[in-house]
Amino acid sequence: MSKKRIGILTSGGDCPGLNAVIRGAVKSAATAGMDVVGFIKGYEGLVDPVQYIPLNQKNTTGILNRGGTILGSTNKGRFAATVGVSDRLELDPELLAGVKTTFEQLSIEGLICVGGDGSLAVAQQFHEYGLPVVGVPKTIDNDLSATAFTFGFDSAVACATDALDRLHTTAASHERIMVLEVMGRHAGWIALYAGIAGGGDVILIPEIPWTFDDVCQKILRRDREGKRFTLVVVAEGAHLPKGGMVTKDRREEDRQVRLGGIGAVVASEIESRLQRDTRVMVLGHLQRGGPPTTFDRVLATQFGSNAVRLISEKRFGEMVCYSPPAFDSVPILEAVNVLRRVDPNGPAVQSARSLGISLGAHPEQTTSNEIYSAANDTAELENVADEFEAVV
Repeated sequence: MSKKRIGILTSGGDCPGLNAVIRGAVKSAATAGMDVVGFIKGYEGLVDPVQYIPLNQKNTTGILNRGGTILGSTNKGRFAATVGVSDRLELDPELLAGVKTTFEQLSIEGLICVGGDGSLAVAQQFHEYGLPVVGVPKTIDNDLSATAFTFGFDSAVACATDALDRLHTTAASHERIMVLEVMGRHAGWIALYAGIAGGGDVILIPEIPWTFDDVCQKILRRDREGKRFTLVVVAEGAHLPKGGMVTKDRREEDRQVRLGGIGAVVASEIESRLQRDTRVMVLGHLQRGGPPTTFDRVLATQFGSNAVRLISEKRFGEMVCYSPPAFDSVPILEAVNVLRRVDPNGPAVQSARSLGISLGAHPEQTTSNEIYSAANDTAELENVADEFEAVV
């Protein structure tokens, strides 16, 4: 009797832990008596031309701590299923038919799709077409619904925290204001967690409105306390006070618009208003690269193992999820296009505020905008700051 054969692919942006998922799936499949094939460059490897490699314990040895993915990935192309947050693009029926042919020719009895909301939206369409698929959640932004954490997030936070540790010493030495821009398109989890862990003084995220006045008031308050430097952490998707996000280019047909540049905008505004030496650093893809943290290695390995279990139990159309301390599953449909965002009144935000971190004007406080309007001379920023301090 021939062994069952399953497939696995990694789709979307790379992140630490993808290889750990592959390794976990291969080792678990071997224990269950299954063969595994890995499709190259995500969904693109499934058809025209079909590109795959057999995976076994020998050629996946030593990849647990390696960043990236040995299978390659892509976040654009023929299999783009979403643009923006929730706009679904229907896949070409001929493309789906070609994927079905590949399944039949290779005798694939289940496919593990590792990806974020866009990639899993493709997996959902596969499921609706009748293809046997299961999902594994992947995104450094930690914004995928139905799971407490996604692998890659902890590694990205560790990278951003390390950057803040390094910026802290140079900021203190030169009495500078340092602005660190981190990833986070629609959710501010990386900025919030790294800001708390790295001793940030101001954290700007998409979920909480803020103003440049708020930021400047925090800096001036620190000055009066004898702290002549400030660390500002801003998520790339944080909305500007007047609305809108800072983007690098227009949106292409098969991918979302590229964000980036808000750090420079914030730094320029601070320097202009306060006449203070201000520098900006953009981490960018550093957050995606490098080896995964211990937490992400364990999480990703268990995701891979549990994905094989779902295939064994024929629970297709489901996504592995982490509900501490257990691993469970939910329908993929419940996980895609429902962003998990930071709760403005949640425990992490409350803790940050209690530590004195500024995240924007508190809804129950008199805002600096109100005080600026009441001031006779807004150019006298120090005097206005004193008034603000007395009110709050």
